[in-house]
Amino acid sequence: MSELGRVLRLDARRAAPLVAVPALAVAGVAAAWRTMMPGVDGWDNAVVALMASVRWMGPLAAALAAWLAVREHRLGYLRGLTARSPATGPLLDLLLLTHAALLAYGMAAMVVIGETVLTQRPGTAHPLGLLAGAVTLTLHVVVGYLAGRLAPHTLTVAAAGVVTGLWAALRGPGGSWLNLVPPATVDRLEPFTTLRPGLPADQLLWAASLTTALVTGYVLVLTRHRPLLVPLVCALALTSLGTHRLSAQQGAAVPAQVGHVCRQWPLMICVHPALDAALPVLETALTPLAARLSTTPAAFTRVMQRPDSEPAGIRGGVAFVHLTSLTPGFEGQVVRQIQATVADPRSCARPRHPSGRAYRTMVDVWLRGEEAPPAAPSSSPKPATGNLERASVAASIRAPAVRGFALASQRFAGWDENRRRAWLAAHYEEYRSCSLAPRHFR
Repeated sequence: MSELGRVLRLDARRAAPLVAVPALAVAGVAAAWRTMMPGVDGWDNAVVALMASVRWMGPLAAALAAWLAVREHRLGYLRGLTARSPATGPLLDLLLLTHAALLAYGMAAMVVIGETVLTQRPGTAHPLGLLAGAVTLTLHVVVGYLAGRLAPHTLTVAAAGVVTGLWAALRGPGGSWLNLVPPATVDRLEPFTTLRPGLPADQLLWAASLTTALVTGYVLVLTRHRPLLVPLVCALALTSLGTHRLSAQQGAAVPAQVGHVCRQWPLMICVHPALDAALPVLETALTPLAARLSTTPAAFTRVMQRPDSEPAGIRGGVAFVHLTSLTPGFEGQVVRQIQATVADPRSCARPRHPSGRAYRTMVDVWLRGEEAPPAAPSSSPKPATGNLERASVAASIRAPAVRGFALASQRFAGWDENRRRAWLAAHYEEYRSCSLAPRHFR
């Protein structure tokens, strides 16, 4: 009974690794958040963030497993006093360590998934990517634990963390297919690119089969049960298959561009498939702007959403815009994007064009479809809430030009829609270069 009590106390000590769960979770969240800082932009980048979290959590989990293996090896003779199989203790240790690591991984995954869902990012969820990260972390635990069992020295703990850390750190995105071997190193993806559909599945196959092979081989060594050769050979065959499938991709994690979803009438508006709910709202907001610019060189009949890395603007009758999520007011932001690309930034930035910028702001209010034109600036302007942009520009007009701006504003407000469009067609270059003056409204 005394020896049995010592064995039970030995098993109770296995709860110690649970203390490391918060540390692993913090490391995983830090790595994932570091990848998410520019914006996740979809479920594909959520998977990329989880890959980054495993690259940081894996070495810590391997070192923790090696430490537990070295510590328990010193008291392994006590397990020989019971009738249990010699593989029972190591398997229980691996089960506890795996639970602790997956608990920490689950905390990091909740942060990534929560950020992706709450910000309405586009794309299709990849559950296999989540599972591939979990199995890869389990592989690190198995590697670290077996290293500690086979070489029960204190230096093994540090070696397990350093070796697995170098395996993750020395591989950069792109290039060799080895960069796709878990934990993969993949760059943040643009909104219109996607991971290869089979990449998470291949990584899951490789990590799961290799983990099974390592555990089965170690149990075979401990128990000498020859029937275990069958699952061992099958696991090694699946590992070879996963390696072949990853090598066939030749390091390419991003296969092609994602197509658009379009609405044809009256404008052709095309957005990311996950943002198709924006189509009717964008049509309502952009149709008046397109009609008012139809007689100018900035006329457009198509609107295309493009990644943030590509410039926005109107080229060849197509308005290229950026749209990352359907937050309230997104349609107004798209309208302002198009308006901003119409202006000549160098000309509008010149100090001698302050009044021209005020006149341009007045025309912009009409182009955006706002109800009232901007009020005429006074010599001591007091900007009201909601008019800060117009008031700050108009306030730069010198006092002698205030009367001219007031007359021009009154004339422009009295014109009907057709006359305003004809006026814009005649004075588009002055509008674009912020060189409008009272004479252009006579």
